[in-house]
Formats: sequence, C-alpha cells, structure tokens
Amino acid sequence: MPLTPMRVLLDHAAENGYGVAAFNVNNMEQIQAIMAAAEKLDAPVIIQASRGARSYSQDAYLRHLMLAAVELHPRIPVAMHQDHGNSPETCLSAIAHGYTSCMMDGSLMADGKTPATYEYNVEVTRRVVVEAHKRGVTVEGELGCLGGIEDGHGAGLTGAEALAHLTDPAQAERFVADTGVDALAVAIGTSHGAYKFKQKPTGEVLKMDIIAEIHRRLPRTHLVMHGSSSVPKELIDIINEYGGKMPETYGVPVEEIQEGIRHGVRKINVDTDNRLAMTGAIRKVFATNPGEFDPRAYLTPARAAMQQVCEARMIAFGQAGQASKVPVRSLEEMARTYARG
Repeated sequence: MPLTPMRVLLDHAAENGYGVAAFNVNNMEQIQAIMAAAEKLDAPVIIQASRGARSYSQDAYLRHLMLAAVELHPRIPVAMHQDHGNSPETCLSAIAHGYTSCMMDGSLMADGKTPATYEYNVEVTRRVVVEAHKRGVTVEGELGCLGGIEDGHGAGLTGAEALAHLTDPAQAERFVADTGVDALAVAIGTSHGAYKFKQKPTGEVLKMDIIAEIHRRLPRTHLVMHGSSSVPKELIDIINEYGGKMPETYGVPVEEIQEGIRHGVRKINVDTDNRLAMTGAIRKVFATNPGEFDPRAYLTPARAAMQQVCEARMIAFGQAGQASKVPVRSLEEMARTYARG
C-alpha cells in the first residue's frame, strides 16, 4: 500500500468515532517502533516530521525510511505529515518529497516565533491549500498559539499571554471557510515540550469547552490537539533513577484527550512521551552496563520502550483494530475529489 492521504485516515476516524496518534520521528528506530506497534494492533498511523527533523535526518533519508515502512507493512495505512510548516515554501517542499499531508502553521510568522495576524494566517494557509489539494495532499492549519517551544518552533507563551492566544470558536468557523483546510489545530492551553504544567491540569488551564464549541460549529472539520503528550511519571522516574535530573511535571491526561475525541478531535500529536521512553531505556543501559558501546545494545531497548508508548496511545485513542477497515484512496483520487469541491 502506498503512503495514504491523511484526509482518508481522518475521515474514517470521524465516521467511526476514534482518534489517530501522530508520532514525530527523527530516525529509523522511531519509525520502526511506530510500525511495529501499528502492525501488532492493526492500527492506521500518522508519522510526522518537523522542520528540525527534516534538517537532522535529511529529506532523502526520511523519504526512503518511510518507503521502507510501507513496503514492510503493506496492510497498514500510513500518512506522512509535515509538522508545523512555517511557510508555504516549507510545505511545498515536503509535498515534493512525497509527504501526503502538511501543516501550514500560519498562527506564527515565518520565524516560527512571532504571533501572526489573522489576515496573514489566512493568506499563507489558503495558498498551501490550493496547491496541496491539486495533488490530493491534506492540509492542516492552526488558529491560536500554543505555549512552549519545541524544535525551535513556538512563541514561548506562558500564563496570561498564552490564555490571550487561545482559539476563538467564532473565528475558527470563519477561518475554515476562508482557507478550506482539512484539519484545524486549536489552542486550548496545551503546550509543546515536556514541561507543560506544574500540576495536573484542570478546566482552568485546559479549555476542553473550546473544542466542544468548535466542533458544534464545525462538525465536519477534523480537529487536532498539539502538545498532547501525557508525560507519564513512570517514564520520568526511570530517567531520574538512572542519572537524569528532570523536575516534576505534568502533561495532558489521556482521559482529557479521550474527551476531545468525543468532540471532534481526530489527530493527536505525540512526541515528548516517546522521547522520554527512549531516553529512559538508553540511560538504564548505560547505568547498568557502563562498558557498553554497541549502539544496538541501547537502541534496541529504546525502540521497544517507544513501541510500548505507541501501543498504549493507539489503544487509548481507539485506532487499534481500524487499519484493515480504512478504505484505500490514492493522492490522485483525492485530487479529483477536491477538484469536484
């Protein structure tokens, strides 16, 4: 099965009431962990790369790793997604490298740090939608600004400033009409990175009611939760047990994500949890066997640890058992669908 347009996965998720985890990758072991989990659980997946990942791994390596993934796992529908494209040029370059989905994050200027105007966001996002849809490629947009910074991307908003940049449901309705995006990432109080909250988030900081209202206004638009790693305490404990010094921190509870799924969230970004799992496994090898120098000796348990996290998220989000039910549609078919309006 070739790489799948992300819209196909999100449409199927919407029709069947589940969410799809979108896992960030930088290397072979991460892709292997995701695909092993997907194969074991019969789960469709979204594999995504940030600009930082594309720079680190280089596009040709990532492209061929993804082609290997679909070759080795032909029954699993996989979408390849550009995460947080900072400009139309970034998105179009991803499409040229075979990505079946891209995010035009026009909520920030091209520097990936400065909050943008609504007009700028519409202009750059609409430009990507027009070009991407000609090729059958899915487009995710963003309205509002998340807190935190990851991979050099983010405005670094905190406190009252972050609350001032939450997504406005009425503006979201207008934005989808103005741009034609397939999916919309919304700012509800989540943030990038491991250090999201100093205590378990409540309705005061995690505004799930925003998602519910946007879904009421836009029942046919797929919603996206960014900054949604759960930052499990047990993963931090492993890191600290074997020499790490991570302070106490809290992520987004899985039950809150499940609430979002009930209100139209179809794509959930997960990155930090996998980084924590791999880091803990590697630290354990080095601490318990300080003479070890074979990368396979520490990357193999790291890969297994990440696979466990992926499996847990796939089950929690409801995508397990769905891969074999997803219809097969090519980019060419999606392009014809978009052309028909």
